[in-house]
Amino acid sequence: MASKLETIAEEIKGYSVSNQEELEAYRLRFIGRKNVLVDLFAEIRNVPNEEKKAYGQAVNELKELAQTKFQELIASLETSEDDSESPIDLTLPPVHSEFGSIHPLTATRQRFIQIFERIGFNVSEGPEIEDDWHNFTALNFPENHPAREMQDTFFIEKNPDIALRTHTSSVQIRVMENEKPPIRTLSPGRVFRNEAISARAHCVFHQMEGLYVDEGVSFADLKQTLYHFAKEMFDKDTQVRFRPSYFPFTEPSAEIDISCQICHGDGCNICKYSGWVEIGGSGMVDPNVLENCGIDSTKYTGFAFGMGIERIAMLKYGIKDLRLFTENDIRFLKQFNTV
Repeated sequence: MASKLETIAEEIKGYSVSNQEELEAYRLRFIGRKNVLVDLFAEIRNVPNEEKKAYGQAVNELKELAQTKFQELIASLETSEDDSESPIDLTLPPVHSEFGSIHPLTATRQRFIQIFERIGFNVSEGPEIEDDWHNFTALNFPENHPAREMQDTFFIEKNPDIALRTHTSSVQIRVMENEKPPIRTLSPGRVFRNEAISARAHCVFHQMEGLYVDEGVSFADLKQTLYHFAKEMFDKDTQVRFRPSYFPFTEPSAEIDISCQICHGDGCNICKYSGWVEIGGSGMVDPNVLENCGIDSTKYTGFAFGMGIERIAMLKYGIKDLRLFTENDIRFLKQFNTV
């Protein structure tokens, strides 16, 4: 039995490896679950009682030898691999790597914020799940307004008081409730409406709404702000027009149109051959909305506007199908690599 232990000890001491396969073979023979030492431990039942202690110590020493040798083999293999590698040539040109691209909606949102930050607007955000007060009531929506119906709004568990927000105007209410005028803020974010998905509409989209409340704010201020935005977002030749409209939370209200960026006013299917494209709504904040938020409407006035980020991105980049923004087609997204 002693000679068998000596033979295995000599085998361990003389073992060498030159690759990972040989290292694994050593591990299986001397370290693994079914290694040769397991059989040696099992032989202890056949050893005379007076020799069991010495035999057990010898096998344990052999086990420690196997473990130590295994670590030495790992170290020697790593050293040989390092020595075999060619030194790095620092004179070689760098390997070209592909950069990612900014999503067109993100780029449009960032440009929005950049334009308005330069004229004093900050950014405010709020929850996407809203209560009736912030999403409807405080914004002067009457009880029987169609937007409150199930066919237009996603309610949470059929609760008429909790819904996915239908616009980011709810953020403006939160800002007016918690801040004192002057207020000049943008409210970007995702909104939800129960609409059929098509090339021109989606049930999930993004809005950018603006609010300015202070003493002496007029409709002229609103118009000049939006003139400035249109020429900065598109180009200096972009034309802007306002059409009378109705929104519960503004009075007077107006739709915002710009000259079509696809056909440049000549007429195409995007602008329905009119030369104009609607980009959003606007108006003077209704006094009732100011009062609902604790702002004195006899002292302060304000304007608000809202635009779809997808609509602006479609016009800016010449995109004709709204669904492309959410399909994650890499061929589409690669076109917006600005690096």
